[in-house]
Amino acid sequence: MQIKKISEFILGDMQAVYVADECGICSLFLLPADMPLPLEKMGKEKDMQPESLAQYKIAGDIYNDGFSQGHSLRNGESVRRLRFDRQDVEKREDGLQIVTTLRDDRGYEAQHLLNYCYGREFVTMSSRFCNRTDRAVSLEMLESFSLSYLTPYLPQDAPEALELFRIRSAWSAEGRVEKRSAEELCLERSWSGHGVRCERFGQAGSMPVNGFFPFGAVHDKENHIFWGAMLMHNASWQMNFYRRDDGLSFSGGLADREFGNWMKKIGPGESFESPVAIVSCARERDFTLFCQRLTSFGRDAFLQSAPLEAELPIVFNEYCSTWGNPSQEHIQRLLEVLKGKEIAYFVIDCGWYKQEGIPWDQGMGDYEPSGALFPEGIRHAADLIREAGFVPGIWFEIENVAKYAKIYGREELLLHRDGKPLTTYGRRFLDMRRPETIEYLRRKVIDMLRENGFGYLKIDYNETIGPGVDGAESPGEGLLQNAAASADFTRQIRDAVKDIVIENCASGGHRLEPLCMSLCSMASFSDAHECTEIPVIAANLHHVILPAQSQIWAVLRKEDSIKRIVYSLSATFLGRMCLSGDVESLSAAQWEAVDEGMAFYRSIASVIRDGRSRIFREGVTSYRHLKGWQVVVRVTERAALVVVHGFENSAGREVVVPLQGGLKRTLSERCPIATESAEGPAEKSVDGFVKELTEERAIHAVEQSAEKSVTCNAKGNEMRIYAAFPHDEIRVEEGCLHLRFAEDFEGLAVLLKKC
Repeated sequence: MQIKKISEFILGDMQAVYVADECGICSLFLLPADMPLPLEKMGKEKDMQPESLAQYKIAGDIYNDGFSQGHSLRNGESVRRLRFDRQDVEKREDGLQIVTTLRDDRGYEAQHLLNYCYGREFVTMSSRFCNRTDRAVSLEMLESFSLSYLTPYLPQDAPEALELFRIRSAWSAEGRVEKRSAEELCLERSWSGHGVRCERFGQAGSMPVNGFFPFGAVHDKENHIFWGAMLMHNASWQMNFYRRDDGLSFSGGLADREFGNWMKKIGPGESFESPVAIVSCARERDFTLFCQRLTSFGRDAFLQSAPLEAELPIVFNEYCSTWGNPSQEHIQRLLEVLKGKEIAYFVIDCGWYKQEGIPWDQGMGDYEPSGALFPEGIRHAADLIREAGFVPGIWFEIENVAKYAKIYGREELLLHRDGKPLTTYGRRFLDMRRPETIEYLRRKVIDMLRENGFGYLKIDYNETIGPGVDGAESPGEGLLQNAAASADFTRQIRDAVKDIVIENCASGGHRLEPLCMSLCSMASFSDAHECTEIPVIAANLHHVILPAQSQIWAVLRKEDSIKRIVYSLSATFLGRMCLSGDVESLSAAQWEAVDEGMAFYRSIASVIRDGRSRIFREGVTSYRHLKGWQVVVRVTERAALVVVHGFENSAGREVVVPLQGGLKRTLSERCPIATESAEGPAEKSVDGFVKELTEERAIHAVEQSAEKSVTCNAKGNEMRIYAAFPHDEIRVEEGCLHLRFAEDFEGLAVLLKKC
């Protein structure tokens, strides 16, 4: 294969290299900036066919061969006919946009858009299909990004050198990382190069994180290079690891006709653009650190959310206190206990609209406050919350309705499939495309928030629409239109209610994708309200969302030991603290542990917001029957936070945790985590900070119960510990934190801070 370079752009520590073969088929390489593309070497050492950087399929065009149908719609006639036409570069004050235009001799045009902002660790990509003909056509596949020829740095098909990452998710078990070799996924090329290999994955429905996160990554483990992407889309999506020859391809976008029942009619002169993909490439050995290049996309939107959010204030949600049965009386009791605590938001969860004898989840949709539960009105309850010093919040499941609500029978406002209202056991779905629906929701949601003084909105979503609905040229397109209208309504809420704080919840974490996260201040991390696996799930989510947006439950029970309270509160240090439970029944000793936990959380808020994380684990396989231990280290230029949880069989175990950016080889024998967290380039600012801490080995913890341990060395560096047991053996040496678990299922946290 003879290919030539069209252009190249340095994008921070990345480079984008555009190439074309002798026929004009154009491809894109996204590479580390310090690793030139070895074009001549590739031509000699790899057997690869050209692949277009734009991937779409027009209905009626010839499909790819090699047994691809049912596995992939890539590389059919539609893109084989595309030829490079031009490239336009728009330089902006904050970055640049590269638009690469490809043309088909029939009059179809593909535009590949790459955007980069200076100082960022990612680019965004999307694809636009333009119909320049005088007849309509139907798309049956359109991808947002496509990276080909992976890896360009190794000969042949890079045997045993490519690792593929996905992040699986299930209800109350979000974020399990899956790492497989290309060989394990049957992505080795055949002996002749015939036969498509494709691992297509994703989800079909309105819960974008239902089975998998819209995330994928490829790792060249010999050169320590990651390529990764996340899709910014709140409906059906897919990604593909694809191979036919020596080059592996990685792509993703809308779920296509095969996977998501999607087709889209494009009329003469019309165009259609894919969802945005967030894409990055880096020389990095630690998977968790690489993922944070992608999640950093959300930082700008988070910093532009409600002003109060910058300090990551604490939430109290009464759901695990009342289990869907809130009342003015109970809220008043809770407020008496919580008044004066370091809490900013008090959220009334589901059930405030309950009809007599009907469970909360079978009557939602009409949203008329219950006179029995709130005899003085919901406004009075909100006023009580404000008078106690908190921002009042309230729960809605905006897009779904339940069977005992009057709106359940208003079929003209509902989504249909096959001509009938789309119904699951317990739910129907509002058609968000209809102006009448939006007007109804403006009255029920926006007017209610403004008239009653609520400053916090929890948006829940507890069932999926599935692969599609009526009302468009395909079921999948109907779903896409409805999802876009849902996102637009969230924007309307933000515009209408000044400084509203919005929580993204979908039975916990089913909507933890970049679009929904960009519209909300924070998200419920999971429905794992009281489970011991909370710290594992919370750590998992560092790969896919900002910890500053990850709201983690700490449900407090009157029977909890101090150890259990510290375990629960320590888990919230991996994100945003959300309290609930039997707070009015806690003893003085229990409240002392909680107060100290809240104070510790406030002291680490800037580390949660601004830091970078690495995750270390040993023995964690089953989430429901946890064994081993987990340590999360999160660092900024001035502080290091270490959050530790031991599970079954952890008592007496000594753990050595590296605080610097990399691991020293000499630690491998005494530090079992060295096999799970790879060596990597150190973060210089952090290394300097850690060196100051360890120049003098005079930092040792003093005894404490559930709370206070603050010591300083001669240079004024501080160690603060939150733990249930005395830990006078905790020490920092040679850039590592050393500690020993006192008991099974123990949680603790250590803050090392430059004073």
